[in-house]
Amino acid sequence: MDNSLSLRNFPTVIAGPCSIESPDQLHTIVKELSTDNRIKMIRCGVWKPRTRPGGFEGLGEPALHWIDKEKKENPSLRFCCEVGRPEHVELCLLHNIDAVWLGARTTVNPFLVGEIAEAMKGSGLKVMVKNPITPDVELWIGAIERLIHNNISDIAAVHRGFSTFNNLGYRNNPLWEIPIELKRRIPELPLYCDPSHIAGRRELIAPVSQMALDLNFDGLMIECHPDPDKALTDSQQQITPTELIKTLNLLTIRQRGDDTSGDIQRLRDNLDVIDVEILKLLSQRMMLSQEIGKIKKHHNLTTYQPQRWREVLEKQISEGVKLGLDENFVKELTEKIHAESLRMQE
Repeated sequence: MDNSLSLRNFPTVIAGPCSIESPDQLHTIVKELSTDNRIKMIRCGVWKPRTRPGGFEGLGEPALHWIDKEKKENPSLRFCCEVGRPEHVELCLLHNIDAVWLGARTTVNPFLVGEIAEAMKGSGLKVMVKNPITPDVELWIGAIERLIHNNISDIAAVHRGFSTFNNLGYRNNPLWEIPIELKRRIPELPLYCDPSHIAGRRELIAPVSQMALDLNFDGLMIECHPDPDKALTDSQQQITPTELIKTLNLLTIRQRGDDTSGDIQRLRDNLDVIDVEILKLLSQRMMLSQEIGKIKKHHNLTTYQPQRWREVLEKQISEGVKLGLDENFVKELTEKIHAESLRMQE
């Protein structure tokens, strides 16, 4: 499909199996993916951190030997895998892996990130840093800074979603505002999206990918498998190479840049006025919350009133839906306002 842009303008695509399960499985994937010039790197799960013990945790070094063979047969392709310990880095360097990534469970641990960064120093490896499990942009930036402090310059970030109490139908809540904030803070940092881990279900991979591209992400990291239903890990979120290529063909690539002329600028001016009014109303609301807090303390009442909160939340969701707003958006917004109101009352 012609998206009116040449392949050189297509975002970086990294694709491959969640886990390498056999040399035949890897060879099949590489053979099929190598036919599409948009796929620049093969992702290969060599070590697989699992939330609970007993599951398939990867094949380790034997899988690296199979990657060696594929690299020799496909010299134009690059290969990457996840590392979780310094010894993983050493083995990747021994087998000439082109890039590595730090998983969400690793990024959340500053001590471990520091040890891995030390092992990478001077290696020339490209390093991708997935967001931490928790929705914390500072922790994500901290992991990136630890790599920079060890003279590692070829760094990218990967957004794979966050574990929250309400994931809104995704495996991991996208919370798009966090990667957007990361990009605002470090604008020169390439930012990729991992729609597979956000979605958790293969039917959501295409819409999540499109959302990432609409938000000006630099690339995608997508899991695929020759027979996804039989995959040893993450079977529900993997797609076949054929489905992957079909998904890429259907994506709409937006033009980059900022055209602020004409109608767009007028609408943005209106948005700016509305945004200021929203802030003024929120300020007024918080001042009222402070007054309520004083009264509660005077009468020795608890700050949090469960019945009142349930009534407010139900009413806000109902009113928001009537106004054409998304129910989950209204719920999250109301919860944030309520949390700040409680803080003000204290």
